[in-house]
Order: sequence, then C-alpha cells, then structure tokens
Amino acid sequence: MTGDQVTVRPQNDVVTISYAGFNRPWATWIADRIERRGVHAVLQRWDPANEESLVELLTDLALSPGRVLILCSDWYFQMGPRTQAEWNQALRTVLSERPGLFHAVTIASKALPSATAGLAPAELLGLREPDAEHRLLERLGLAGLPAGAVPSRVPRFPRDTPDVRGNVPRRNGRFTGREDLLGDIYQFFTTSDEGSGVLTLHGMPGVGKTQLAAEYIHRFGSEYDVVWWTGADNAYTYREQLAGLARPLRLATGPGYGERLRAVLEALRRGEPSDRWLVVLDNADDPAGFDGILPSGSGHLLITSRNTAWGRYNSHLMPVPVYQRVESVSFVQRRAPRLTEDEADRLAGALEDLPIALDQAAAWLNESDMTMEDYLQLLREQGPDEELLSTSQDFPTSFPTALALLVNGLKETHPESVDLLRLSTCFAPGRIPIGLLQGIRRRQLPERVHSLLSSPVAWNRALATLRQYSVVSLEETGRGTAHGDEDAPDSVYLHRMVHQIVHHNMPRADHETLGAVARAALAAADPQSPGDPALWSRYAEITPHLRPSGALRSTDPAVQDLVLNCLRYLYSAGEYSAGISLAEETLGIWNGLLGPEHERIWDLTHHYANLLRSTGDYARTEEANRRVVDHLRAERGQDDLDHVRAASGLAADLRGLGRYQDALELQQWVLDTYQRLLGEEARPVTQAQNNLAASLRLLGRYEDAVLQFQAATEAATRYRGPLHTDTLNAQRGRAETLRMLGRYREAKHEQDDNLAKYAARRMEEDHPDVLRAELNLGLVHLRNGPVDQAGQEITSVVERAQRTLGDRHPDTSMYLNTLAFYIREHGDIDDSRPLSERVSATYESMLGPNHPFSAGARSNLALVLRNVGERRQASDLAEEALATMTAAVGESHPWTLGCAVNACALRHMTGEYEAAVELSETTVTRATETLGRTHPLTLSARIAYADDLRGVRKLAQAVKEEDSAITDLADTLGRGHLHTLAARNRVRPHWDFESLTP
Repeated sequence: MTGDQVTVRPQNDVVTISYAGFNRPWATWIADRIERRGVHAVLQRWDPANEESLVELLTDLALSPGRVLILCSDWYFQMGPRTQAEWNQALRTVLSERPGLFHAVTIASKALPSATAGLAPAELLGLREPDAEHRLLERLGLAGLPAGAVPSRVPRFPRDTPDVRGNVPRRNGRFTGREDLLGDIYQFFTTSDEGSGVLTLHGMPGVGKTQLAAEYIHRFGSEYDVVWWTGADNAYTYREQLAGLARPLRLATGPGYGERLRAVLEALRRGEPSDRWLVVLDNADDPAGFDGILPSGSGHLLITSRNTAWGRYNSHLMPVPVYQRVESVSFVQRRAPRLTEDEADRLAGALEDLPIALDQAAAWLNESDMTMEDYLQLLREQGPDEELLSTSQDFPTSFPTALALLVNGLKETHPESVDLLRLSTCFAPGRIPIGLLQGIRRRQLPERVHSLLSSPVAWNRALATLRQYSVVSLEETGRGTAHGDEDAPDSVYLHRMVHQIVHHNMPRADHETLGAVARAALAAADPQSPGDPALWSRYAEITPHLRPSGALRSTDPAVQDLVLNCLRYLYSAGEYSAGISLAEETLGIWNGLLGPEHERIWDLTHHYANLLRSTGDYARTEEANRRVVDHLRAERGQDDLDHVRAASGLAADLRGLGRYQDALELQQWVLDTYQRLLGEEARPVTQAQNNLAASLRLLGRYEDAVLQFQAATEAATRYRGPLHTDTLNAQRGRAETLRMLGRYREAKHEQDDNLAKYAARRMEEDHPDVLRAELNLGLVHLRNGPVDQAGQEITSVVERAQRTLGDRHPDTSMYLNTLAFYIREHGDIDDSRPLSERVSATYESMLGPNHPFSAGARSNLALVLRNVGERRQASDLAEEALATMTAAVGESHPWTLGCAVNACALRHMTGEYEAAVELSETTVTRATETLGRTHPLTLSARIAYADDLRGVRKLAQAVKEEDSAITDLADTLGRGHLHTLAARNRVRPHWDFESLTP
C-alpha cells in the first residue's frame, strides 16, 4: 500500500481512505467532502502483492491513522488477484478483532464478498452528487457537521463527465498495473506551473503508451472540464481533429478548419470557457510537424510517442517501460484465464514482458488448445509470427506489423539507422555490444557498413535515430570505443521481440553480409587469453553472440579460434553446462563442415572432453580422448604437442575412473615429455606437475604428493606469478594434502593464504576453485576446531554449489558427502540419512558400484545406519565397502584402512569381538607402514585396537595400547584437541570418506 500523505492527528479527527488506484477520482472527491467537515483525510492506495497474506495486509491497514474507510469496488477486490473465499476469511478475521474501526462505501457493480456485510458499506453507485455526499457523511457520522468554505478548485464528482469530451478510447477492462506511472503523470500535471504542463510518454512500439494515456483519462478525466483526444500520426489528421473541438466549445468561427483550429488554440490559451482542459496527441512521432499548432495555456498536453525528440520542444519526457513481471503475469491471466501462474510467467519471460505481445499471444492461447510448451517452441522456431498472435480492440495492429511500419519509415528517412539495426540483430537479443564493431579492419567491410563505421557523424546519427524512436535503449556508458568518444555507449538494449522480427524480415543477402561483419567484430575482440580471470568479463560479453552471429558455422580460422577460446573460458570459469552445450553443437557442425578427421576436430574434442569430465562422465571422456591420443600418435608421433596434451586429458579420465596407478604412469610420461620438449618454464609443465601431485594423492601417497604440490607451487610462482591460477590451484592442493596428513595448523595457514590470494585475484566466490578451497578450510575446522564454524562453511559451500553447478556435478556430490557426515555427528541424524543415501546412489549411478568413491560413500552410510540402531545392516554394508575398496585401491591404501576402522567398529558393536580385534591389529600394522605411527588415521586405528582388545578381555594389553596411543595423540595434536579428549573418554573413533576432485 502506498500512502499519499501522513499527518499525525487525533484519531477521531482523521479518516484513512483505502482505494484501488483505478478509483482515485472517487477517493479524492470523498476526501474533499469530509475535509470540508474538519476531518483530515489520508489517501492510501491499495496495491497488495500476490504473495502477501490478506489478513496481514488488512491488519497493517488497521494501523493507519484514525478510522479506515474502504472504497469498495470491482477493482479493489480483484487486486492480487484474490478469490472471494480468501477475502471472506480475511475480513471475518480482521473485523472481529477490530469492531468499529473499519467503514465502507461501495461503487461496485458486481457482487461483493459476503463478509463485506460486516462493513455495512454505503451504496454510492448511481446516485446524484448531493445524495452521494449525504450518504457518505451519514456513514461516517459527519452528516450534522456544517460544511466549511468551498475551495477555489474542487474535485469533480466522479460520475460527472467533463463538459466537453471527445474521441477518447473506451476503457480497457484488462488494464493492469502501471500504478506508479499513473501516479507520476498525475503528480506531474498537478504540480506543473501554468504553461508547462506538457508531458510525453515515450517508449518502444507496443509498450502500452496509448493504453496508459487512455487509462489516465478514465481515472482522472473528471478533474477536467475539457478532454479532447487526437490521433497525431501526422500533423494533418491532428489539425483536423483538434479543429473539431471548436463546435463543442461553441466558438464563433468561419467554416474552414484552419479558422476553427486557430479559434480552438486561442480559446485554450485564454482558458475560455475553461482553463481545466486536457488535450492528448496520440502517436505523435514527428515533433517538428507540430511546431506552432500545439495548445498552450494553463491546461495540460499529454503526448504519446516513440520519439524522444519531444524533449527539445519544451515537453517533459516520461519513459514507459515494459511490464514488471508481476504485472505481466497478472495481465496474461486476465487475458487468458485458462493459463496457470507458471504458464503466464513462462510466456512473459519468452516475450520479455512486452504488453502488446503479451496481449496478442495470450488472446491466441485463450482461443487455442495448444499447450504452453508447444507454443513457446513455435515462438523459438519462427518468432512472433502473425499466425501466433490475435489482435484486439485494445491493440488492433499486430506487433510485427507495427514494427515493420516503423522500420520501413526509418528506411526511407534514415537508412543508415536500419543498417545498424539489422547489424545488431546478428548479435544475440538483449545487450548488443555495438562498441565491438569499432575494432574491425575497415577494408574488410562492405561499402555501406564501411561508411557507417568510418564516419562518426553517420554512426552517431544512426544510433541516435534508433534511440530517438525507442527501437533501442541505452545500456551503459563504457570504454568509449566508438570513434574515440568517451561518452559513446559500449552497448545498447534491443528487445527480443524487435530482434526476432527485424532479423526474420531482413533480406537474405543481408543475413550473410551483416553476419560476417558481426563475426569479424567478435573475432577482433578476442583477448586471446581465456584462462585469465581478469579477461573473463570480455569473454562473457562475447560468448552469447557466437550462435546468433553464425560463428559456429564459419570457416574463418580467426572465428574458429574464437569459438575454441570461448570453450576454454567456459571451462576455466566453471560454466560447465553452457560449455558442454556449446561444444556439442559446434562438434556436430564442424564434423559436417570440416570432416571428422580435420585437425580442428581434435582441438574441439579436447575442450569438449575437459568440459564433459567436469560432469563426471569419465567413461565417455576416456573413450573420446583415447581415440584422439591413438590418432595423433599414429599421424604425428608421440612427441607431437597436441598428442601430449591429449594424453594429459586421458590421464585425468583415468583418475576419474579410479584407475589411479595407470593415471600416475601416464601423467609421469606427460610431465617428462613436456620438460624435454618445452623446458621447465612452459605452462604445460607446471600444470603437469600439479596433475602428477593429484595422481599421487589419489594413490594415498600423501607425503610424495605434498612435496610434488610444493614443487608445482614454487614453479608456478616463479614462472607465472604468485596470483596465477596454476599457482593458486597447486597451493590449494598442498593445503588439502597437509590436512590429509593431519598437519592441521599448517593446512589452515596455507589455506587461509590461498583464499586471500583467490580474493586478490578477484575470483568469484562461487567459482569451483574457490568453493574447493573453502571446503578444505571447513574440513580443517571440522578436524581441528572450531566445529561450529566448520558447519557454517560446509553448508555455505553446498548451497552455492547447488545453485551454480547443479546437483549432479561431481563437486556438488563431494560437498554433499562432506555435509552428510558433518550432520551425522553434529546435526540431526534424520537429515543425514537421506543425504548419505543420496550421495551413495549418485556415485553408484555416475561411477559404478565398484568405484572407490562408491565404496567410500557406502562406508559413510554404514555409520549412519549404526547411529540409527540398524546395526546388522550397518555391519554388512561396512564389510561390503571394505571388500570393494580393497579390490579397487589395494589393502594398504588409506581409504581401505579407513573402511577397515569402520568395519572393526561394527564388528565390535555386533559382538564379533575376535573378528574385530583381528582386523584392528592388521589395520594398525598397515596404517603404521603406510602413514606412520602418529598419522591421525593410524592413531584412530590404535585407539580402536585397544577397544577391541578390551572386547576379548585382554585388558592389560588394551591399557598399554590405549595409553601409548593417547600419549601420541597429545604429542601430535595437543592435549586439548577434540580427538585426544574423545580418546580419553573412550569414544570409539570412526573414519569419514572424503571424496576428491580427480
């Protein structure tokens, strides 16, 4: 609700009038009549949002100053929209709690909600002014009060029409929203000085300027004595229609319309017979043609136009935008009642909230049985075709026709503006990066485009014309690329519907000619460094325009390089889904265009495999990469750099498939080969060092991995710089591995420094690399405290990953796995179980049941089942996980040892003490050999072994093992460390499987 004024007065001296914006004339008339009786009136427009509770809204209304007078009308109860049942329930609740506070009058022509009987509304509809005034005052208990002095200007009774009113369009019963705009128009006219009340509503075709002007008259026309509407498509029609006002004004003139026109203009200037007049010029697109024939004086002039040049003719400009989405949805549902709110929202999104398109599309759908999905598909395929739209009296001309008329007119008067418009449609709709056009080599351009881009005068004139006629709007002021003009826009906004229609109607020859210009502009703008985050904003600007410009079908090497660089950018920036879609489409086109054995196909396949790998589809990427590796080795030899690059991708696929030893051997070959061919300084060498460290870590060789990550960090820092992506990723890998070694303080220091450098690099907080770094910090806190902070960090990472990567991304599964075991120990077990089951099912469907990640997830799930009392099921699952993990990575791998710690615990819990102690003893031996005596996992195995010794009644040995393990825990992690305290309290340790990025 919007308050027009707020004044604090005694409660019995104030009445708040709640009204629908549609009924403002009634509200202002009521306010005038009660203020004459010494009661202050506060006007409060009723405009509830759909999602707000009616009870809460009415409760808030009850807090208004004084008594509340509800102006009941058809519109008041339609706002929202709300059902009569909703209104009845809300009114019964609020009225029963506040008797005597609410009052009502009604001007409704339809039946009111039955609960309005509690308001006892006084009927005003159909009454003459004296009778309506008496009934209003009687309802408020003011009938006996004397009236004060009559102001010099009083609101006209709403049922009274202006003394003179002509040519006004009928009221649109489906008019929706625009409350703020209507209020702004009213405010402008009521506060303008004499002679300055000239207002132009401007906007693109079909945005609803005429409808807005007509609604203003229907709402506020009663405040004028003269209202006259003229069609102003051309000055001749306007002159004749304005001259027609002479007879209603009873002016003495000659028979010629020239004499009548002069008489009308003079009468309006002098304010005779009235100075309260409103003249509307509808569709006045040529301001110069009206020079000298516009009314002046104390009245108001309202103009609708696509042309912003009215600002140079002493008119205030008020832009009319497309609908807000909530307005679009409400309008569509009124126009097509069969559509659901979701369907209306989807249609509004497809048509970008353009009123004329919404009206004509919704009308067509309301008369058709076609599903929304099928309709939207047709829109995507053929645009807003005439066959998919239905005109109406409110919008009698279809949007494609209206736009075509405008473009044809511009082609006659400003042909260079049409060239620029058509060129703009070779980019994607929405934000058009016209600044990029200035980067093209001029000698490559067709003559008419060459003259447009080479001449600052022609360029600015074309752009100004499109803006002037509201075909495009200014998007931003940017780098000043156009002819060195610092104020020249980098981009303009072109509505999707305008884009589709203009592009569809463009001559065939222009499609190729202008498309080639757009492709050249995009290629010239390629920064040639897609891995640099500082340049991602430029790639983000370029990438959406590849498809519309025809870049995917281009045989120009520079354009093909651009496509590949955009794929690299999408991978580097973590935009995997968009990258996969673009790569698959390009692969299909290039296979047909270039042939399946073309060298470009191998480049493209490499980038596609990198993107596909990010989704966890390692089997497909391994197949694709192996084909590339075999082909390149056979055709070019194993020292070919493209072959080595493909082999590195294949090693990554092997890591994803869980074939860690094979991956290590191949990655070592890649590193050795790069060092031999390129030397130590080349970037592929530092990247290969990082990948080798990742392979070592997946094999459980943590000490070797941390040294390799350190070497990779130092090399990347030396050759790339301390903030380079390679440096930061290697440093993050080292911090993660330090944590896996139990060196928690070092890990925290390294990870804090790493995150600070990501921030200094201005990496987005939702970037996959940043999310992985934050997860590692959360795990450090989980293992070393504070645990509550760990929960907040892990939860934040999960929420952002789900939003940006989606639920099926491997990283999201990794984060969900972490959240599941955190909740198991520190949250609600009922929340942990479905999450653990989901992670386990995801890994099995994505990687297969025998993958190490699947086995680890099942081991985690076994602990959940243990905690909810399903001990036998938990034990069976833990044993199965141990067997699978052993087969996958070997009996001495840390993951296998961790599965063994959990299996021991469940054997102990189910009374299998001998089996438990046997496995515990073996696990301690292998963990000591693999990880060392004081590694946290070894210490957990030793504490568990002591517990199992107690289970078989070997108490003396149990005490000895326990004391030794607790001493080592205190020395390694500290006396007050949570693991040390848990061991002292004989809390049985467990192991959490933490999945990794391959």
